[in-house]
Amino acid sequence: MRWALVKVCLAVTVMVVVAFAVPLALVVKETAQDRAFSNAERQASAIGPALAITTDRQQLKFAVASTQAGGAGRIAVHVPAVERGNRTHPPVEVGSPRASRAALKAAQRLGRASKVRVDGGYALLQPTAVTGGKVAVVEVFVPDDEVTNGVATSWMLLAGVGLALIVGSVAVADRLGTRMVRPAEQLAGAAHDLGEGELAVRVPEEGPTELRSAAVAFNSMADQVVQLLANERELAADLSHRLRTPLTVLRLNAASLGEGDAADQTREAVAQLEGEVDTIIRTAREQRAQSPGADVTTASDAAEVIRERMAFWSALAEDEGREARVAGVEGPVRVPVARAELTAAVDALLGNVFRHTPEGTAFSVDVHNGEDAVIVLVSDAGPGIADPDTALRRGHGDGGPGSTGLGLDIVRRVAESTGGDVRLGRSVLGGTEVRVWLALRPARSGRPRNSGHRMRRRRAVT
Repeated sequence: MRWALVKVCLAVTVMVVVAFAVPLALVVKETAQDRAFSNAERQASAIGPALAITTDRQQLKFAVASTQAGGAGRIAVHVPAVERGNRTHPPVEVGSPRASRAALKAAQRLGRASKVRVDGGYALLQPTAVTGGKVAVVEVFVPDDEVTNGVATSWMLLAGVGLALIVGSVAVADRLGTRMVRPAEQLAGAAHDLGEGELAVRVPEEGPTELRSAAVAFNSMADQVVQLLANERELAADLSHRLRTPLTVLRLNAASLGEGDAADQTREAVAQLEGEVDTIIRTAREQRAQSPGADVTTASDAAEVIRERMAFWSALAEDEGREARVAGVEGPVRVPVARAELTAAVDALLGNVFRHTPEGTAFSVDVHNGEDAVIVLVSDAGPGIADPDTALRRGHGDGGPGSTGLGLDIVRRVAESTGGDVRLGRSVLGGTEVRVWLALRPARSGRPRNSGHRMRRRRAVT
């Protein structure tokens, strides 16, 4: 397309240059000839007054020599025989004639100026009436270099201008072609890359209006594809992990069935189901890690979500004799996290409490709303965690038998999507404390500054 545009522009420019330059070159040539012959006519006209007065050779020589062309030896005067009274004056020839006798006689007969081709140039024959009704002829020689004076220079200038126009048009056409073709090539390349699975590829929105619109549409399509894939994989992982909640209830109920074949089969089926769920979660995590996606973050009410999930888990807590406390959820607490994401994170935190602490262990959930962040604390009175750093890394690994390692990974992803983080420590109840920092605005440094919030949290819990 680029070279086609260049060729079209080149052909059009060449035709325009030829259409204007050739006639203009001919006009320049004709102008130079007219200028040379007009000057010759003026030189011939300067001899006319002398011929009207006298036909004497000597005086005619003086008259010829007084002109520029005559001084250069380019004027000749041909006076025929003239009768004056009873005397006949012989013909007079002044200068060096170049025209033929036939041409001179034709000029005398026609009585008007004419030009004939002679060796080295042209001869202008100017008839002039003399005494006795005769016609004399003034011959002015016009050399070729005077006829073509300035023509070569003018033609070179025209050729240079034409060549410059052609080169300029080709350059402009190439530039326009590049501007049109490059976005099209980028769009085609991006479409090919997207088809090969490079979901991060995007097209610069540049070029003509139509190509910019196509680039905008392509980028929007790519974003939707990435979002759909990310949502699908995250939904598969999160939904599978959310099955852990009813599975935990089933496992606890199966443990209370006592002994017997039916009880053993029920416990075996629950264990097998947990293994299948773990496999689904790990597979979804691996796919999500291989294909980058863009999370679409919306706001939700953390207080409402926590109240709802605590109401769900309170039934199981009552069955196991656990004392549960929640604080800081009396009013709305807006966080930049989608409701489904926040719900999955809260279920993961509470599920870990029931899974990793013995029955009867108390726990609490505290929400602290600050100016730049919201802190969610999940504390328990269990045995605690000997190595919090290692436990936190379980979100990136297998998590050991009976655990997918995805619980803290979900919590970490939700926190980091806001610019926050997740930390483990010792709670005031004596067990584990999971602190989830949800930033309300992007942090200026690498990690959020949380010392002030931690001090206020300590005073609130105690």
